[in-house]
Amino acid sequence: MPRTKGGVKHAKKRKKVMKAAKGFRGGFGTIYRSAIEFTMRAKKYATRDRQQKKRHFRTLWVTRLNAALRERGVAYNRFIPALVAAGIELNRKMLSELAIADPAAFDKIVEAVRPHLKTVTPEPATQAA
Repeated sequence: MPRTKGGVKHAKKRKKVMKAAKGFRGGFGTIYRSAIEFTMRAKKYATRDRQQKKRHFRTLWVTRLNAALRERGVAYNRFIPALVAAGIELNRKMLSELAIADPAAFDKIVEAVRPHLKTVTPEPATQAA
């Protein structure tokens, strides 16, 4: 029985891989075997980084919030529980956007939360004999 080489199906498969590898530098974008390996790796990283992207953005929002709150004399780790106690249901993304885009509205939120802030008093130092 004669050997079949795939024809149209093989060309379509190859074209799909090469299209996905478009823009890769060097042989990774032009050599079929390298392109297969590189696109497989790229897909793996893309899957992982979709989760990391969410993580990075949350870190960014928390950092922005902390900076905006420090300017107003409040610490982030005290603000979030006070926000929940005040019954304000804004997420960190919206709060950070408000802090940047509309400082007046953010100031109102901070003032609404102030009565719910718990202050920590330092314990008196005891001397060991």
